[in-house]
Amino acid sequence: MKIHLATHHGMCFGVRDALRAAHDAAMREPVTLLGQLVHNPVVDRHMRSLGARPGALDGGRADTRRVVITAHGASEKDRLHWREAGHLITDTTCPLVRKAHEALAMLVREGCHPVVIGQANHVEVRGLTGDFPGAFVIETGADAAALPFRERYGIVSQTTQPLERVLALVEVVKRRHPGAQARFMDTVCRPTKLRQEALEDLCVRCEVVIVIGGRASNNTRQLLEKALRLGVRAHLVETAADLLPEWLRGAENIGVTAGTSTLDETVRAVMDRLQTLAC
Repeated sequence: MKIHLATHHGMCFGVRDALRAAHDAAMREPVTLLGQLVHNPVVDRHMRSLGARPGALDGGRADTRRVVITAHGASEKDRLHWREAGHLITDTTCPLVRKAHEALAMLVREGCHPVVIGQANHVEVRGLTGDFPGAFVIETGADAAALPFRERYGIVSQTTQPLERVLALVEVVKRRHPGAQARFMDTVCRPTKLRQEALEDLCVRCEVVIVIGGRASNNTRQLLEKALRLGVRAHLVETAADLLPEWLRGAENIGVTAGTSTLDETVRAVMDRLQTLAC
């Protein structure tokens, strides 16, 4: 049995920087995390061990002076709420999420109606739409086909959506409203694109693919779903303890990848466990 690690996998620079900033803040003084720092239960446990308190971004309250905006970002409306409430903010928003905010704001300034491709209930999407109450959110072809008519659409995407899905939905909008102008700015982040491309290579070579990451992580789930679509046996694990030996039966090549919020040590632990099972 051979084990193949994806050429691009695991933690991206935005998550790494967010973890470092939140860790440093929590070491200096009590902090409240305004949501999950990243969608990873291992990170959740680490932050709790530092005394970080859980909180909510949308209009919540905190007992600590300092609050932490997570890597998924926030609307300017929410930032203003926390500043006016007298809190100091440690902002760990990923730079590529900031880029998506800037792109949407620019499209709105140019007279476009804001449209976000992504999950309506995801914290990143709520942050993107928070300053634009009339924004449309679409996730499926049915959503795109039901989009109310506007003369000009300004379309961006949640940063962790598969690019092929995003482009397909943009085309649905254009076909549904041929008389409208639909301007699309690609805000799918490069780390997501690279991990999706590397996964395709794994699925060509491997019968089984193990995807490592939090079950609540969108980019991790997209890796799992793509592997399944490509016809391999794919399984998601949050830690090495989740691996089941029967998943590997009959396989000569095992592929491993990980979402962008997965810690390096978690990837190493899974690889070590697979090596043990392969012996």
